[in-house]
Amino acid sequence: MNTPSGNGELRANLVALQTIVYREVRRFTRIWPQTLLPPAITMTLYFVIFGNLIGRQVGAMDGFSYMQYIVPGVIMMAVITNAYSNVVSSFFSSKFQRSVEELLVSPVSPHVILLGYVIGGVLRGLAVALIVTLLSLFFTDLQVHHLGITVLVIALTATIFALGGFINAVYARNFDDVSIVPTFVLTPLTYLGGVFYSIHMLSPFWQTVSLANPILHMVNAFRYGILGVSDLNITLAIGLMLLTMASLYLLCIRLLISGRVMRQ
Repeated sequence: MNTPSGNGELRANLVALQTIVYREVRRFTRIWPQTLLPPAITMTLYFVIFGNLIGRQVGAMDGFSYMQYIVPGVIMMAVITNAYSNVVSSFFSSKFQRSVEELLVSPVSPHVILLGYVIGGVLRGLAVALIVTLLSLFFTDLQVHHLGITVLVIALTATIFALGGFINAVYARNFDDVSIVPTFVLTPLTYLGGVFYSIHMLSPFWQTVSLANPILHMVNAFRYGILGVSDLNITLAIGLMLLTMASLYLLCIRLLISGRVMRQ
């Protein structure tokens, strides 16, 4: 039986979640020329340079034009970058200004705080993905092969990197620490994640090494959802993504409860 205090606590947490999500969405939509426009321009350049110019020399890959082949990977690049950067910049700013301390000492559940920031990052990632997808239609025709897998993979990817951005923000001591991981970890892994090539083009040794790159599994699962082709096992890729998401979520909650986020 639900008690009045229990209902009140639930209502308070729902209001807190709605407030955090609204603030996050308002934050990146208010400055859309800085948050939504640059990735759209960057990805358009990828389509022009890699798809049109280099694609003519490469030819078809796995039965598709090179432009069609790289579109899923480019969309995933946009999702990864924006979901991660939204959370890491927003939460670190809150930590830097010490406004997050007010949330942590309030009766609001740590799960609500984490979900609020993560949902904000996911929504920005999906917003950019939608923009990039619409832009890609000016360069090639896209027909979704499996809508369920496409939606699942892009949602999981955005969530995973939003959680990763949260962890980065917790451990960052200054604004330079915020940019280290995207520059020296995410960017190389993304370019080596099969966005612009099939791993079958690599030697057996490098194919094996590439399997350690988690972004490779995400890109191939998303490519399967859109084109119906993949270099890897889709079931394994989605299983690894679910496991990664659960592990990162538990780590984030542990960091929140331990008070690690208050330390500079």
